[in-house]
Amino acid sequence: MDTIASLFSFITTPVSWVIVQFHSVYGKIFGADTGWAWGLSIVSLVILIRICLIPLFVKQIKATRAMQTLQPEMKKIQERYKNDKQRQSEEMMKLYKESGTNPLSSCLPILAQSPFFFALYHVLNGIATGKTIGVIDDQLLASARQAHIFGAPLAAKFTDSADKVAQLGATLTDVRVVTAIMIVLMSGSQFYTQRQLMTKNVDTTVKTPFMQQQKMLMYVFPVMFAVFGINFPVGVLVYWLTTNVWTMGQQMYVIRNNPTPGSKAQAAYLERLQKHVTHHGKTRSRREKGIVKAIVSKGRDRNEFERKFINGLTKAGLAAQADGAVVKSDSTTVVETEDGTSTTTGGAVPKRQQPKRQSKSQRQSGVVKAGEPEPKTSLTKSDEPEDAKPAAAKPAGGGNKPGAGTRSKAQSGQRKGPQRPKSPSKK
Repeated sequence: MDTIASLFSFITTPVSWVIVQFHSVYGKIFGADTGWAWGLSIVSLVILIRICLIPLFVKQIKATRAMQTLQPEMKKIQERYKNDKQRQSEEMMKLYKESGTNPLSSCLPILAQSPFFFALYHVLNGIATGKTIGVIDDQLLASARQAHIFGAPLAAKFTDSADKVAQLGATLTDVRVVTAIMIVLMSGSQFYTQRQLMTKNVDTTVKTPFMQQQKMLMYVFPVMFAVFGINFPVGVLVYWLTTNVWTMGQQMYVIRNNPTPGSKAQAAYLERLQKHVTHHGKTRSRREKGIVKAIVSKGRDRNEFERKFINGLTKAGLAAQADGAVVKSDSTTVVETEDGTSTTTGGAVPKRQQPKRQSKSQRQSGVVKAGEPEPKTSLTKSDEPEDAKPAAAKPAGGGNKPGAGTRSKAQSGQRKGPQRPKSPSKK
């Protein structure tokens, strides 16, 4: 650990200076030698660091989304070149380069936070051993050694002996109870954060190895925190618990307001957005317009939840425009099906009125009641009188001979129309 501490010694002085500045503020409120003053100084240090890391967190989200999008292509490359690992790596790097994605971008917040973590550990270890470090002089060192959080000194560890804990003015039971509770909370917050990511903010339509890796990390990380947590001082546990809670809250905000396309979080978000837009009849913010614009631009590439959102607006008499605006629509209602095709459901188009059915006597007499449409028949007759039509040529003899021409009436058991001559019977 001394080697690691020496590697991050360049940041030890800034970290100790920030803690001292916060301690001077909280010391005036709670007392300079109290655990609240030193504990809140560490919490404030975490918040300050995490605020500075927000741009990296945004990059992490974009990188994670990009990796999720590339998972189908990566799976194809792995299957195509499963016997040629070198070619597989080359194709993977080519895919990353073409898409502008860096797999290490998802680890940027953790990597950027590591120097501060080790610097704080080095500062607290110096307090435990009674060594001044950074801007912490002898007076501040004595004050920090007297600070206790719920009866546990800042520099005490779960694995410390009873004699070492007694030198810090505490009992072994208090230290182990406080550190055990903090380790459980630290591991539990890490597990909940990862589980929330897997159950709500992952595209459920694509099954990839990336999802299996994330699911495995959901169980591995809490175990790692529990194992390493017994060797962390109480001050470092405060630091790590605070950063886990911050990450959990930050992720809850992102999942609620910027969910992954195709995830359950997106379904819930679009349902809320649909109710909001339907209630007001328009998009009221630039963010809402941007989301509607992105959904409209996808066209037939919309997922199930996005199609449901568009259909919900359409059924409410609203139409989403290409610029993200939502306007009232009186035109034909067009609803998208699951395969992306569009079907017409009627909307504001009036239904065709069917004429009332008339009685047989009315149809024969041709009388139409007032207010009723004139009946239309499928067969149109000529307006010429019967006498004007040329008489049909009659055969000689003034009558129809049996079997000549087409019979006017079909005999019983025979079809109407010309009959096919019977074939002679074979004897």
